[in-house]
Amino acid sequence: MVGLRTIKKVVIGKHATDGAGVKLVRVFGNNDVKDFDPFLMLDAFDSENPEDYTKGFPWHPHRGIETITYLIQGDIEHGDSLGNKGRILNGDCQWMTAGSGIIHQEMPKASPRMLGAQLWLNMPAERKMSPPKYRDIRRKMIPIVKEGGASVHILSGGYKDVNGAVAGEHVKPVYFDVELKGDSEWSFETDPEHTLIIYIVQGGGIFQPDQQEEISEKHAILFDAGKWFWVKAAKEGIRFLLLAGKPLKEPIAWGGPIVMNTQEELDQAFLELNNNTFIK
Repeated sequence: MVGLRTIKKVVIGKHATDGAGVKLVRVFGNNDVKDFDPFLMLDAFDSENPEDYTKGFPWHPHRGIETITYLIQGDIEHGDSLGNKGRILNGDCQWMTAGSGIIHQEMPKASPRMLGAQLWLNMPAERKMSPPKYRDIRRKMIPIVKEGGASVHILSGGYKDVNGAVAGEHVKPVYFDVELKGDSEWSFETDPEHTLIIYIVQGGGIFQPDQQEEISEKHAILFDAGKWFWVKAAKEGIRFLLLAGKPLKEPIAWGGPIVMNTQEELDQAFLELNNNTFIK
């Protein structure tokens, strides 16, 4: 296949605790921003023990980013300073544009399994102070394209002339949840200059015809530039999240839940938090 993307880096992530005591895997974060641009952070959740996650993420601020929470299985109650509240359930997605500033909380509830991920997507400098916005994407709103041994859940972007549940207003990422049956192959044409990452949720596979060993679940793969992404599933099959987007190539000033372009902008955000002028 001409223009096949090859593996640039394989990342296993690090076990971490965030919020009020939620155990998760930080697949990539602020040490990897140049490689993964425009994606800032990916946290993965997979637990059958409610003690790992029910302490949740109490009220906290965000500015300058979009957070995308996708649950394959689980139950999360949420609320924010815009007045939105509800639950994210099996197959649902919460797409939140923090923009100029939002304060929210996410409180997972005990369930048979908590399986999913939260992605932080950067915003361009000229749009970081856009009005905040919330999108509640229900499972039934996410189209699925089935072909051969593949099922492609399209959260954002397009595949086979089918558009995803969200287009994206600032950065327009591709976000798929792809399931492949054992030994099946799947390919996807990409913009050669866009960053392409996958995170393997379950199973494993190979991503280059000459690859000697399969890469298994709980690994992320960053790919070199190229036109085509290709995968062959292991015998047990594979399920992975595919992320692609145009790099912003802008300076980053990152302070906890706030990501701006300069230290001055970051200082201003925390000053506003302290004097209660953060929410515009």
